Amino acid sequence: MSQHPSYAMAALCTAGGIAGYARSRSVPSLVAGVGVGAMYGVASYLIKENRYYGHETGVAASIIMASSMVPKAIKTKKPFPVTLAVCSVITGAYYTKKVIEYW
Repeated sequence: MSQHPSYAMAALCTAGGIAGYARSRSVPSLVAGVGVGAMYGVASYLIKENRYYGHETGVAASIIMASSMVPKAIKTKKPFPVTLAVCSVITGAYYTKKVIEYW
């Protein structure tokens, strides 16, 4: 059950990267969105299979996403960056809580 936020974030990040590329032909948006989406996908797989470092991978992906989207959300106040920023912060807090519970 703990892998569901990662699945959702993987889809959101990948869709955001593709949308950024489609809208402005921004290759960095495409690479970053698909890359962070892949990290969330790996995190969800690791969590689902009860392997090591699944939650930690989710935290790392959330930190990467939040560090890029929070400043953009504050600067532009557009709905999609704000949504991604809020979701990444919430997902990061959730997986941080899971890591703390484990240790």
